[in-house]
Amino acid sequence: MKWSILLLLFAYCITMSVWAKGEADRHVCEGIDIEVKGNRNMDTVVVRGVAKELAKYPHRLKGARLNEINTVEIEKYLTALNTFESVNCMISSGGRLKIEIVPLVPVMRVFIGNKSYYINKDGKQIDSKAEFYTEAPVVTGNFNSEFQPKAILPLVKYIDKDPMLRELVSMIEARDANNLLLVPRMLGHVVNFGDTTRLQEKKEALQLFYKKVMPYKGWEEYDTISVKFRDQVVATRRIKPIAPAPIEDSEDIDPDETTLGDHLNSTDEDIAKTEE
Repeated sequence: MKWSILLLLFAYCITMSVWAKGEADRHVCEGIDIEVKGNRNMDTVVVRGVAKELAKYPHRLKGARLNEINTVEIEKYLTALNTFESVNCMISSGGRLKIEIVPLVPVMRVFIGNKSYYINKDGKQIDSKAEFYTEAPVVTGNFNSEFQPKAILPLVKYIDKDPMLRELVSMIEARDANNLLLVPRMLGHVVNFGDTTRLQEKKEALQLFYKKVMPYKGWEEYDTISVKFRDQVVATRRIKPIAPAPIEDSEDIDPDETTLGDHLNSTDEDIAKTEE
């Protein structure tokens, strides 16, 4: 009885394999279904991008016989785009090619010269293909082997989580690891955040500066507002005053910079009366 059952199962498997092959020979691919997993915000972008890439695939897919479609090769083709975490292809029971995509989610877009690419939360580089274009914070800078864009990730993530900075910042200019400039959406000045340490403290100092000083000075009074130093805000005037003649035995004072640490503890009325 045992051997009879085994023989029947073996015969059934052979029969089903032959039947499946015959069905594959006879049926054609009715269409392509693309499903995006992991990040619903990128559904439209990824689906459109994958469809454009499949249109360039060297073999016909829609309308091709099912037995001629190599799902492994399609997976390799899409994975080579360096845009996805994973790609899974299969033929559904309804004769359609089903593609499941887990995209790499960019957190910033880096511009170096006339080239650009994305970086995800883990610092992995993602090709900047037009069909997969998505909105992400823009970063430019002087990068090299010792100072790479992924070093700015803590600041980018902090800005993304902070409602005030997310609305304020249009891009980041990295002059070096210790001079990260935030470029506001409104024209007039840039904010030097220094490095990626003490981010909450720096944000609070900038917020206080905007509340206590900007209503009286205006958005175009200073070209640079620096919160990189502990316990103070330093602003550089847009129109530089003429430097006074040097006085012997006096302390050197940079006329281009005004330290505003004391102003942050003053009342609004005091600030309004303060002369430059």
